[in-house]
Amino acid sequence: MGLILSARTLATLSTIAQNQTEIGTGLFGSAVGAFLGTLIVGGIMILVFPDYTEGRIRDLVEDPVGSAVYGLIALVVLIVATVLLVLTIVGILVVIPLLLLTYLLWAVGAAIAYLGIGDRLVGHDGGWLTPLLVGSAVNGLLVLTGIGGLVSLVVGAAGFGAVLRSWLG
Repeated sequence: MGLILSARTLATLSTIAQNQTEIGTGLFGSAVGAFLGTLIVGGIMILVFPDYTEGRIRDLVEDPVGSAVYGLIALVVLIVATVLLVLTIVGILVVIPLLLLTYLLWAVGAAIAYLGIGDRLVGHDGGWLTPLLVGSAVNGLLVLTGIGGLVSLVVGAAGFGAVLRSWLG
């Protein structure tokens, strides 16, 4: 009986250890993904659209709260519109491109916002590589913290709002 109990205990501990490893790997993988996503999208924005990117960073620095509120309101409106369009069945054809566009604009906005954070922390006198790396690292590190998701949401919303405000006025 003791041998069976020990085998069950060992199996249970093995399962717990495996689950903990998967959670740790998932969290670390998410942090790496956030870092790389910001690095890639921010790098593309700086290389391909430098004036636009710097303009949105200026907008964020001038009115971060307004951009965040604009982004959060736009996100709520998009969620409600998505649900209503899906309920019409025919609107599903519109929802898919709308969600892809929203995701792209969110990624661009978030990368711009983290670039702005990197710029505020280290400046960009020597080019944009250092602020890009710092902003990407901030994003990756936020994933590892307890409240990082909420902070990332607000930062992403601010960038999203800055991008939308530049297009919609």
